[in-house]
Amino acid sequence: MRAIISILVFTVLMSGCSEYQKVLKSGDPEFKYVKAKQYFERREYNKASTLFNELVPVFKGTAKADEVLYYLSESYFLQRNYIMAGHYYQQYAKSFPNTQEAEQAYFNAAYCLYKSSPNSRLDQENTRKGIDAFELFVDLYPESEKVTEAQEYISELEDKLVYKSYLNAKLYFDLGNYLGNNYQSAVIAATNSLKDYPDTKYREELSFLILKSKFIQAENSVLEKKDERFRETIDEYYSFINDFPESKFLKEANKMYTISQEEVAN
Repeated sequence: MRAIISILVFTVLMSGCSEYQKVLKSGDPEFKYVKAKQYFERREYNKASTLFNELVPVFKGTAKADEVLYYLSESYFLQRNYIMAGHYYQQYAKSFPNTQEAEQAYFNAAYCLYKSSPNSRLDQENTRKGIDAFELFVDLYPESEKVTEAQEYISELEDKLVYKSYLNAKLYFDLGNYLGNNYQSAVIAATNSLKDYPDTKYREELSFLILKSKFIQAENSVLEKKDERFRETIDEYYSFINDFPESKFLKEANKMYTISQEEVAN
């Protein structure tokens, strides 16, 4: 019985492959167009995308041009090939901005960049492009029901950029005094992040990194600069506890404050 089922499955698969090969070899674009849509409806997106890819230049300038290009974008999208899908959604949005599907194309193009955004430790070019693409979508379609969703994605991508900058600031901090005063570089990097993204969820971590960097700078300072830098640390402490009165770093922050007060008093 199993052997019979295997033979039947094999026969069906071979029949399907044979049919697809005939479609690929066909010189009739209308026939390919019909079959491509059929493959799409049957969720055979790889076959559909191959055929629609061939048809895009063939139908360029015709009444079917927008539909073919949109189907191609969707075929890649549903295969989770976000790089190719994003490319063709962008192409569609620019080429057919007045169609009913243009709004969705702009959104999906941005979403593909969102899905292509890498780990925070890697280069964030696609993250920045994703933010720009979602902001463009919001500008173009301010009344869209997807605006809230787009803004949520923007916030998420911005947090990724902030975390990247936090990692950079933390790297400076970890380098310490190796080949220079890296604590000051950590302060500058973290401060710039807070200026650029004041509402980030990493605000507490960045603020504490600034406080701790200033404290260690004060401890390591030459005698003439110690008093000034400990006073700067105290000021930073007050800013920190004002923003985060129940911080997870409060115990360590209080310890730095106590030491700073003692140093200034001496």
